Amino acid sequence: MLTCLQDHPLLQHNITILRDTATQGVAFRKSSRIITQLLVAKAAEQAGLTEVQVKTPLETTTGARIEAPIILVPILRAGLGMLEPAMEMLPNVSVGYVGLERDEETAVASSYYNKLPVLPDPHHVFVMDPMLATGGSAVQTISMLKEQGALKLTMICVIAAPEGIDCLQQAHPEVPIITGVIDRELNERKYILPGLGDYGDRLFGT
Repeated sequence: MLTCLQDHPLLQHNITILRDTATQGVAFRKSSRIITQLLVAKAAEQAGLTEVQVKTPLETTTGARIEAPIILVPILRAGLGMLEPAMEMLPNVSVGYVGLERDEETAVASSYYNKLPVLPDPHHVFVMDPMLATGGSAVQTISMLKEQGALKLTMICVIAAPEGIDCLQQAHPEVPIITGVIDRELNERKYILPGLGDYGDRLFGT
């Protein structure tokens, strides 16, 4: 399942800010935060709810709470920019980290770090990486999580290339993808076009 929010006015407004080469530092991080929260709100629709009774100042009424623990797994380093706004929205989350570094010559990612929490049963894992380019990092991370016992996973990204979507869907067809926009293609260096450059560099000012 592929969900794209590119028709949402707030998404359109803030993705334009991210693309603009004139956008620096604080403004980039602010728009990144807003887009992340739009994406997480959509992803949360997949979480099951449990009916509960709560007491208001006037009477008892029926409400609902998210039933299964949600585990956030940002792919380092750019995924860190999505972590805090996601944690603000979701209750009782645990966080795992996967560090992958792309070889600029081959565009193949290699793992240099991973730290994952115990996966309770039931649970739902949200994998977060702003750019789904070749799809290699997402496929590698999701495969690693499955080996650790993850059963229900969702991929969340800000911008996706068709090549990355195809790669991930072929490797893990049951994993939903939630993206802000789907861009045109990858260039010869495997960067997304029109894209916004290196998300991590722009997010952290490096």
